Amino acid sequence: MPATVNPLSQFAAASLEAAARLTRISMDSAERTIAIQLEYAKGAVKQATLTAHAYAQVKDVNQLAGLRARIAENALENTLGYSRSLYEVASDAQSELGKLAEANMSVFQQSVAESVDQAAKSAPAGGDMVAAAFKSSLAATTAAFDTFNKAARNVASYADASVRTPARSKK
Repeated sequence: MPATVNPLSQFAAASLEAAARLTRISMDSAERTIAIQLEYAKGAVKQATLTAHAYAQVKDVNQLAGLRARIAENALENTLGYSRSLYEVASDAQSELGKLAEANMSVFQQSVAESVDQAAKSAPAGGDMVAAAFKSSLAATTAAFDTFNKAARNVASYADASVRTPARSKK
């Protein structure tokens, strides 16, 4: 007698692998974020030193006003660069998590469909209609998930474009 493969155990194994991948994505994102923060902190210390030297060499009020404007502009550029870097990490993580969710949903759907097929084979008469109804419901759920996922990707794409496009100053 051939052994019956339990599709749900396959799903459980895939879920374990997905959890490991989720952990890797999270750790990689955390590592990149910490690296960006350290880089920004080093830059801030260097900039503070340069600023202190520049203030020490100021000779009149006009120089002071010009220096303050340059420092403010530099600080704004650094902050925007920092924000963009962090956004890139978050965007990459979101993309990877989306791929992971899609893959898991596919494995889940396949496992459920196989379980329903196995159950329908051993069910009494009329069980095939219940199985067909369940599969129809699963197909509707899949379509809804795909629509939601596509909408989320579109929103992320628009947000990405607006963050990556440098602001144009009005002159």
